[in-house]
Amino acid sequence: MFSSASFGALAPILLKGSLVTLELTICSVLIGMVIGIFITLMRISHFKTLSTIAYVYTWIFRGTPLLLQIYIIYFGLPSVGIVLPSFLSALIGLSLNSAAYMAEIIRGGILAVDKGQFEAAKALGFSYAVTMRKIILPQTIRIIIPSIGNELIAMLKDTSLVSVIAMSDLMRNATLQASSTGNPWMPLLGAGVMYLIMTTVFTVVFDNLEKKLSVY
Repeated sequence: MFSSASFGALAPILLKGSLVTLELTICSVLIGMVIGIFITLMRISHFKTLSTIAYVYTWIFRGTPLLLQIYIIYFGLPSVGIVLPSFLSALIGLSLNSAAYMAEIIRGGILAVDKGQFEAAKALGFSYAVTMRKIILPQTIRIIIPSIGNELIAMLKDTSLVSVIAMSDLMRNATLQASSTGNPWMPLLGAGVMYLIMTTVFTVVFDNLEKKLSVY
């Protein structure tokens, strides 16, 4: 049941799926971080309309299941004439969802920065945009490194949901092999090992980053 021959045939398939999983994870978190920064700036803005839009965004994407969001993008948009390939649908769904969480993470980091930093920048004549870009956001990144690591690991596991839209990620490749061979143990355990390896690598990387850069 666990012969070396069967594992040799299975390993490349799981590895290929793992690369897709990693690509989705890293891209969605990076895109989510960029969008999250803008959502955060809108949320803390003195303009009520922008703040409300940002609040509603995070409320919707944090309050509804990620699987539902992926379904709406992949199965719902075609009904209004927008047809997207599975990879793009998955990337958009994961990125928009990650952005909502990243926005709250970044907002918490900004609020943790000493208010005296804002006052000092204002006294020096810095504009709000320059203050955020050169003073506040760099300090914020150092504060939120542990939370970013947690979000990345959570997203790595959440990518398994894209298997429902025929994405050839690690989870889908494992389940297809389990179905085709009639032996679920080797593919599913193999997928579990691959997820553990990837999450462990990310954990080690962010632990080292936290030690080097974190303010705590």
